[in-house]
Amino acid sequence: QVQLVESGGGLVQAGGSLRLSCAASGSIFNIYDMGWYRRAPGKQRELVARVSNDNITNYVDSVKGRFSISRDNAKRTVYLQMNNLKAEDTAVYYCIGEINWGSMMRRDIRWGRGTQVTVSS
Repeated sequence: QVQLVESGGGLVQAGGSLRLSCAASGSIFNIYDMGWYRRAPGKQRELVARVSNDNITNYVDSVKGRFSISRDNAKRTVYLQMNNLKAEDTAVYYCIGEINWGSMMRRDIRWGRGTQVTVSS
């Protein structure tokens, strides 16, 4: 089996910073794209940032210049550095990874359980 486990969420004041981490574990052969989604109260889930396995990154417009996604392939970990946080960044943040795994060499999208980020204004 494969697991993605997020950490680093919490409560922070507007203007502050947080760093989210997500580590993948299990019978993994390769990890392709990794990324972060978020779901704010009353809103649809949105893709915040994505990084390919050759480090090409994409961001939703609302976080450009404030958030930075990176990955450590040796540690099977993706990070989201969030600076200058705003109240509208409050959401549950979910890690995803497109993963090649198992004895049957399956390839599919895996999700973490999410970590809460709350920004007080």
